[in-house]
Amino acid sequence: MYGRFMGERVSMATPIGRMAYAAGQAVRVGWYMGQYALAARLQNAKPPEGAPPGDTRAVLASLGALLRRDWENIRDGVYRMPSDLLPDPRRLLRDAKLFFEDLPEVAKRRQEGGRGALMDARAHPGLPRYYLQNFHFQTDGYLSDRSARLYDHQVEVLFGGGADAMRRQALVPIARHLRDRPVRGLKLLDVASGTGRLPVMVKENWPRLDVTALDLSAPYLAEARRRLSPWPLARVVQGAAEDIPAADASFDLVTCVYLLHELPPKVRAKAAAEMARVLKPGGLLVVVDSLVQGDDPAMDPLLELFPQAFHEPYYAGYIREDFRPLFEAQGLRAAEPDIAFMSRVVAFTKA
Repeated sequence: MYGRFMGERVSMATPIGRMAYAAGQAVRVGWYMGQYALAARLQNAKPPEGAPPGDTRAVLASLGALLRRDWENIRDGVYRMPSDLLPDPRRLLRDAKLFFEDLPEVAKRRQEGGRGALMDARAHPGLPRYYLQNFHFQTDGYLSDRSARLYDHQVEVLFGGGADAMRRQALVPIARHLRDRPVRGLKLLDVASGTGRLPVMVKENWPRLDVTALDLSAPYLAEARRRLSPWPLARVVQGAAEDIPAADASFDLVTCVYLLHELPPKVRAKAAAEMARVLKPGGLLVVVDSLVQGDDPAMDPLLELFPQAFHEPYYAGYIREDFRPLFEAQGLRAAEPDIAFMSRVVAFTKA
């Protein structure tokens, strides 16, 4: 149970380990929450007319509970201390500069209500229509190097520095599944991998696990490839979740983080079927995605506001139904959702 903090090797089972984690997260949360507040002020952001009120205290309490859980998992050896708990300050400043430079364009799209969000399909042949949108009003959608550089920073700002801690909760069922199993020879597929945040977390904890990162965006995959370059058993593949370029029963583990809420309902069902198809019997599928209504009643008002404030065209429908039946219809057995701040973590097993 060790990690690195400020270049030093720190035991996670000691008070120093806890202090290291707490200090790192305090800096992280303050950095990203400060940018969220400043961005809202610069954009003169106001909730849409008729939007339900949110409970800031409930949000902060839930974020605090997530970070306590994250620390306990690290302390107990479920997964390692993240290597980039405190990223390079130069990178933080560079990403913040890009973030604020992009704000005027984001604000313009928000004021237009999402009009003009669909990009020219002729410039991006072969990509599905639903994908050619400026999700979150972000510049270039998912289809440029600039977007790939900004995405992780934007998500951390949105979630007050808690995005990576939510992702790490996918490692808990993986650790449980791999306990007493030899890792060598096992294969994991991460669907809609984006810039590769989760595959990197997996490789840091199980370097002998063979990992494939799948995504539709070439620029995002280029970033994932760079991040995964230290490990030989890691690769990236361009492809859609609803048409995975892999044979039946070819992966021992499948993960999927923050994809389902961005898919049209019919595509969502196809993606669930594809993930079940490529999973081996006895395998594990872990899905991390947004809460749905009723997961945490205190968060329900924010769920209603989110698609209006951040251009999520399929989100309003997503939050009104549990996605587990989509996977159960494919023969997978679902565990109860594990609620982690603004995310639900669901583990599925294939008989």
